[in-house]
Amino acid sequence: MKPKITVIGSLNMDLLVKSSRFPNRGETILGESVEYFSGGKGANQAVAASRLGAEVTMIGAVGDDLYGDRLKEILKKDQVDISSIKTVGGESSGLAIILLENADNRIIVIQGANAHCTKEDIDLNQAKIRESDIILIQMEVPLETVNYAVSMAKTFNKTVILNPAPAQELSDDLLQKVDIITPNDTELRLLTNKKTEGYNFNQRIDMLLEKGVQHVVTTIGSEGSVYKAAKQELITFPAYQVPVVDTTGAGDCFNGALAFALGRGDSITDAIKLANKTAALSVSKYGAQSSMPTLDDVREFEKNLNYKK
Repeated sequence: MKPKITVIGSLNMDLLVKSSRFPNRGETILGESVEYFSGGKGANQAVAASRLGAEVTMIGAVGDDLYGDRLKEILKKDQVDISSIKTVGGESSGLAIILLENADNRIIVIQGANAHCTKEDIDLNQAKIRESDIILIQMEVPLETVNYAVSMAKTFNKTVILNPAPAQELSDDLLQKVDIITPNDTELRLLTNKKTEGYNFNQRIDMLLEKGVQHVVTTIGSEGSVYKAAKQELITFPAYQVPVVDTTGAGDCFNGALAFALGRGDSITDAIKLANKTAALSVSKYGAQSSMPTLDDVREFEKNLNYKK
């Protein structure tokens, strides 16, 4: 049976600008090319889970501009249920400007209609949340909506995965309701206070666990990921050797795959292993949603695994 996942989050049009290097402050340089891709953390994660085989519902908002219908149609082609995505009149769709230098990126996100994903939208989709196995949510919609959605999910005893990106201060009340939090290394530092310089992964993760989160999975880019649960030892999951073309969306791919694997009943360690493989495959292609692999792709990859040394 397909796992049922509800993703609550953003939909953006990604404007990908490639250049040989990033400009310095006040500097203008010539870029190499520009491309448009559908994106947004929520939509990316929805596509990642759907391509692996999950039954995915997306809750979010788009504008009534030229991008809104396009963003929904692209999701629909990937078998994502778009009936819970609303169109906000007089508002632009979310936009992400991605500067790409070789395999490194810097991203500026403009919320647009994503800022209009409200508590009322969560209420309207209560039935879909109740029917889901996993609720996957990020921070590109209002924090008030995130808090409300997490609280509702827990009243139905649903597993909540919170991808705290972009990172911001989170209340202890919210963290106590989160089953799994998935910061990258930068977000982990921000969540545990910049003043704690010198703290290692283990200490920072313990700070989140002490606030009530059940599981912390931290992605560390080309080094793989680390995982820890309360009163357990830190487990490291190494990365894989792959040709890196574009890291945009790799974290979203990881989260979508993690939700899929947990939804089908995998242990959390097995789910992290699948997520690592899936994310590794995603960086070998340009774009966020366009780079998300299928389960068949992952199985083919597994035949010739090559851990990074």
